[in-house]
Amino acid sequence: MINLSEIKEKEVINVKDGSKIGFIYDFEIDLEKGKVLAIIIPGPGKVLGIFGKNKDLVIEWKNIIRIGYDAVLVDIDMGQNKPLDNYN
Repeated sequence: MINLSEIKEKEVINVKDGSKIGFIYDFEIDLEKGKVLAIIIPGPGKVLGIFGKNKDLVIEWKNIIRIGYDAVLVDIDMGQNKPLDNYN
């Protein structure tokens, strides 16, 4: 078994192209069913992340291929994923 806090320490890597997406900073959870629905990765900011709005990347749980010792492998098309604009 693994804790959500342990998953947040792992880097997310896309198996489609081998790109490093970043680190998980939050989760989308269905409290009624007790399930994790998605992981949330902060999007790149503009001008060193100071100016402009970040668009967070939401990766659905079904797109996670494997949670390994050092990394979380996902299978996504970067253009197909929905950005989470108003997440707070």
